[in-house]
Amino acid sequence: MAVDEILPVVVIVGRPNVGKSTLFNAIIGNRRSIVGDEPGITRDRIYGEAEYRGKRFGIIDTGGIIPHDAALIPSEILKQARLALDAAAHILYVIDGRTEITASDRDLAKLLRPLNKPLTLVVNKIDTPKKEDLIHDFYSLGLGDPLPVSAEHRLGIDDLLAHVTEPFPLTEPLVEEGEEEGKERRIKVAIIGRPNVGKSTMLNALVGAERAIVSPVAGTTRDAVDETIHEGNTVYRFVDTAGIRRKGKTTEMTEKLSVIMARRHIRMANVVLLLIDAVDGVVASDATIAGYAHEEGRAVILVVNKWDAMGDKSKRAFTEAVRDELKFLDYAPILFASAKNAEGIRRIFTTIRRCFEAASKRVTTGELNRFVETIKFDSDVKIYYMTQASIRPPTFVVSTNKARNMHFSTERFLTNRLREQFGFDGTPIVIKTKRR
Repeated sequence: MAVDEILPVVVIVGRPNVGKSTLFNAIIGNRRSIVGDEPGITRDRIYGEAEYRGKRFGIIDTGGIIPHDAALIPSEILKQARLALDAAAHILYVIDGRTEITASDRDLAKLLRPLNKPLTLVVNKIDTPKKEDLIHDFYSLGLGDPLPVSAEHRLGIDDLLAHVTEPFPLTEPLVEEGEEEGKERRIKVAIIGRPNVGKSTMLNALVGAERAIVSPVAGTTRDAVDETIHEGNTVYRFVDTAGIRRKGKTTEMTEKLSVIMARRHIRMANVVLLLIDAVDGVVASDATIAGYAHEEGRAVILVVNKWDAMGDKSKRAFTEAVRDELKFLDYAPILFASAKNAEGIRRIFTTIRRCFEAASKRVTTGELNRFVETIKFDSDVKIYYMTQASIRPPTFVVSTNKARNMHFSTERFLTNRLREQFGFDGTPIVIKTKRR
């Protein structure tokens, strides 16, 4: 299936303990945020995806990732939520309808107004008609018509979502891209990596390697930029994502939001370029970031950047070190480049096309079953037939004589044989088993 565009994002902000996480759960329809009485208890799932009347959107709960009391200062809340707010298509400012408006509420309203983003003042904990009389007080915040809801009892959520999603596009059914002969092919490429590995320089080098820049597009986050370039019948859309920050270098919220934003870009990409710093070598956070791309089933290319700084170091030894550290990416090609000197750029384009084609490849059931007849297993698994269910990543359904999933080693053997036979370079392969 083709990858859809990045979904519009709704961001929830407000003082601690006004019910942001409860609203988040009410919108996405299941409890993926931890809710409790302590201010700042939200620790984990702060990003979800929801759908309302055929319109899909992402939702970010900035609530409670506030690690200390100083963060109760509205300017601090805003500063920490900045990464999400920059990407927001709509902001939900949640306020507690059962309490008086506080100075903090007014200060936060004053800071949100200049953002010039679509914004709804959500007055939470309004669960009886009597309490609706309190709504009028909230007009004094100067944020337009307040919307009364009770997130806990799911009252008013329908009206809220109808209002918020009105300008959002209907989610198109996913269609295959570039499958027809002669049709323009579009490849979306996310450039990911730790901060300071040279992602922006690489984006400039990739775009500078081609003269036909179709359109520079402002990015969806403060530090993400899109560039679209045209070559033959292929359009490449590159996204330079925000660097996934190291722990301890930033607040907990900013760290989590940077990961969320990067994962959104990975999800919408067809091919991911993971940049590794040649000088530093592979570090633990490279493996974490690589894991995100692998989990999302994206074609991955490992680009060792700043190779010009390595003198006469051996590429073979470096390749072995990378393979050793990133064993789960054994399918990913390794390229050596210098974004600063624009070295190795043409090869990156060639490899992107090759990996995209591999991830988009379809093998007929007839070919697969002839292939099954040629392979000999050491294990006692008997494969009756195999069929390809989908592409990007190539996903195969295998009918066997066992009720359980294949043993890891058998699955790896089968995956390696599929690569050898059909050339699935640069893309993960998914095997699903079912008992005959």
